[in-house]
Amino acid sequence: MKENMNQSAAVQALILTGFGINCEEEMAAAYRLAGAEATIVHLNQVLHGQVSIHDYDILNFPGGFSFGDDLGSGVVLAKKLRYRQTPGGFTLLDDLREFISRGKFVLGICNGFQVLVKLGLLPNLGGNFEPEVTLTHNVSGRYEDRWVRLKVNANNRSPFLQGLDSFEVPVRHGEGRLLIPDEATRQRILDQNLNCLTYCDATGCEVTQYPHNPNGADLNCAGLTDTTGQVFGLMPHPEAFLSLYNHPDWARRKRVNKELSEEGDGLKLFRNIVKHVASLPHRSASSASLESVETPLR
Repeated sequence: MKENMNQSAAVQALILTGFGINCEEEMAAAYRLAGAEATIVHLNQVLHGQVSIHDYDILNFPGGFSFGDDLGSGVVLAKKLRYRQTPGGFTLLDDLREFISRGKFVLGICNGFQVLVKLGLLPNLGGNFEPEVTLTHNVSGRYEDRWVRLKVNANNRSPFLQGLDSFEVPVRHGEGRLLIPDEATRQRILDQNLNCLTYCDATGCEVTQYPHNPNGADLNCAGLTDTTGQVFGLMPHPEAFLSLYNHPDWARRKRVNKELSEEGDGLKLFRNIVKHVASLPHRSASSASLESVETPLR
């Protein structure tokens, strides 16, 4: 691994796939559009020691249906990351602890968010990487596939969200309802501004009613960050709105406002994190590229 690379070197994003994850290509496209190098690998390549997460700046858990959600969304994958040992005798959770301690970043979207919550990386109030909240079935009792608007907590610590007020993205999930077990946990999340994204209406005002809030989440929560701001997860899919033309209402909007940007709202999050990482004075990323990684196992 190359230490202390020149700041101008491309930001490196590692994107995990396999076991039912299916949004890896969209996430890679988002990072590439934002100016980073994106590498997609099968999780087994990390678990078998063929790829090290420490050679990258940002580790990403995309959406999908890992292990078919058979025991609950994200449950089996979280267990695998907690208990499956690498050839070096460590678990990926051990590696994640070190990765975060080095000041690097973790993103989980939809199923990836569910994994991070059930693995204990979010919100991680106690700092011991144990589950403190959960994500469960939508109050509607059905899979929700719709566009939503999100309000950004102005006091959040995530560089993914800096400078953003509200933005629009789609949701696609059946288990997106955040449940907080007790009032003490709820208050700590609020006090530390970890509830970084909430569902809102077209004017940017937070609303709890369905379908603005598509799942009935506690705190109207669409996304959480950990106490460091380095780990960020959200149920909606920013990687699904990279271009204006992804939106079903793009034609009318473009007619009304001919100066409307052709970039989708979701791309802003990826531009933010790539710019932030590139600005860090002592980045320690590798020159890993697609050429240095074996073909993902399918």
